[in-house]
Amino acid sequence: MSTDQFSVTGRTAIVTGASSGIGESIAERFAADGANVTICSREQENVDPVAEEIRESDRPGEALAVECDVTERDAVESLVETTVEQFGSIDVLVNNAGASFMAPFEDLSENGWKTIVDINLHGTFHATQIAGEYMREDYGGSIINIASVAGQLGSPYMSHYAAAKAGVINLTSTLANEWAEENVRVNCIAPGFVATPGVESQMGVSASNIDREEVDRRIGRADEIADVAQFLASDASSYLVGETITAQGVPRNLEEPPSE
Repeated sequence: MSTDQFSVTGRTAIVTGASSGIGESIAERFAADGANVTICSREQENVDPVAEEIRESDRPGEALAVECDVTERDAVESLVETTVEQFGSIDVLVNNAGASFMAPFEDLSENGWKTIVDINLHGTFHATQIAGEYMREDYGGSIINIASVAGQLGSPYMSHYAAAKAGVINLTSTLANEWAEENVRVNCIAPGFVATPGVESQMGVSASNIDREEVDRRIGRADEIADVAQFLASDASSYLVGETITAQGVPRNLEEPPSE
């Protein structure tokens, strides 16, 4: 059986929020398969080491690090323009940039609500609209939004985050219909609890301690989400449009907090 349809060799991808965790793993996976990747974070010093590690490895893809706050439209425009100047096109956009914190709804400040919605939902709007313009005018492409099971089921003490991710999921299905005729596929991944560096620092759950011998898997690894992202970026998922793939192992209890 051929596996060529799963390849992203020669494609150009932008991965937002790629300084660590899921975004970093996706960028590394794409580069390992021969894609050129532009990776961004709000702080240049946080994303530079990721690009340097990719360049110094034996991964065939190139890596470009760009400082970008996805809530700032001018910064996103610069990110996209820099990518096109460097690599000539944009074939894949992964909207991974996100943030969250836990708080009872009654204690949420207006600023706290706006901040989380701005990063998770408004940032996805900026990147999708700007990068999507290039895709629609060129040969099409694949947009992959990273949501969360919180956006499907809700999550206690994370109403702001859950509402924003629900918006991302709905944007995915809506935009998929609008842009399908322009050869742009829009899909979404909704991860469950994933052992990222942020989760490890807060909860002490390390990816290195996860046992994959059992099917009863309640905690995921970032590289497992990267597997799904590569599938959605490749021709192997050509029939998937407007879908949200839930990647959570054994369905979690609603009381367990989700992870970015």
